[in-house]
Amino acid sequence: MFSFLVFAVLCTSCLAAPMMHYSYSKSVGGGSGTSFSTAGGDGRITAIRVWEHSNAYIAGIQVRNGGIWSKLFGKIVGIAQELELFDGETIVQVSGKYHSNYVYKIMFVTSRGRSLTAGQPIQRSFNFYPTHPDAELKLLSGRFNSAGITSVGAHWGVVTGQSNSTSA
Repeated sequence: MFSFLVFAVLCTSCLAAPMMHYSYSKSVGGGSGTSFSTAGGDGRITAIRVWEHSNAYIAGIQVRNGGIWSKLFGKIVGIAQELELFDGETIVQVSGKYHSNYVYKIMFVTSRGRSLTAGQPIQRSFNFYPTHPDAELKLLSGRFNSAGITSVGAHWGVVTGQSNSTSA
């Protein structure tokens, strides 16, 4: 009887726990330098900026959550390529190329099929996507040094009840 009671309590607690649908795409790249995470803003990702060294690798990345931009990770080189998401649009794939020293190319694909691509298509490929069909990109993490992004990983999750609107 006691084991049945324990089993019933465990089953009830599992049903009461919310489903997070969280997944992590393990980082790629050499991984030297300072670690970073674009976490910190409230709400969904509403825009992304990427800087690249001409004919070379990714220099810097910045993400906007709601109306708040994250710190710049890496460095500014030239003019940023920017993707601003429409209301209800999410990032559903992060792909690119990397080597042992830097991330050479990065591409963000949205739920509407739009994309932002920066960098050069050389070296080894990576393709990040969520394991749950309703999940979206929540944040990026990785490492950077004074010249650029040395590694990148993606964190996915389900965001409910929030729009991409940046107005108050």
